[in-house]
Amino acid sequence: MDEYVERGVSDLQGIDDFSSPAEQARQISPDAILSAVGNEYRRAVLNSLNSASDGILEYEALVEHVADRVRDDDSDQETAEHRQRIRIALHHTHLPKLEEVRIIDYEGETGHVQFVGGELEQDLLTLVESYDA
Repeated sequence: MDEYVERGVSDLQGIDDFSSPAEQARQISPDAILSAVGNEYRRAVLNSLNSASDGILEYEALVEHVADRVRDDDSDQETAEHRQRIRIALHHTHLPKLEEVRIIDYEGETGHVQFVGGELEQDLLTLVESYDA
C-alpha cells in the first residue's frame, strides 16, 4: 500500500511535466494583467507595439508613439518637456510593470521593446481600443 501512496505522490509531482512550457512560464493572474493594461500609458505602449510590423520598437520610437497618443492635460502641443515626462514614466514605471506581467520584453542595453504577450492580451487590447479613441 505504501508503495502506491509513494508512487501516487511522485505521479502528482510529475503532472507539471505534461503542461506546455508556455503554460508553465505563464503563471500571471488575470487581475495582474488587467491592472497592467488599466493605465492609459501602458495601453498606448501596447497599441504601439501591436501596430509595429514585427511587434518590436526602439525605445525612442516608442516614446514618440506614446507621446502622440497620450496628450498633456495642460497643452495640446507636443513639447520637449511632454516627451521627457513620458520617457521617464515609461522607463521607471510603465515598461517595468508590463515586463513584470510578461506582456513585453524590454532590453535596456539595446533599447528594444517587444510585445511578447499572448491571446489574452491581444483580446484585451481589442476590447479597450475603442474606448481610448
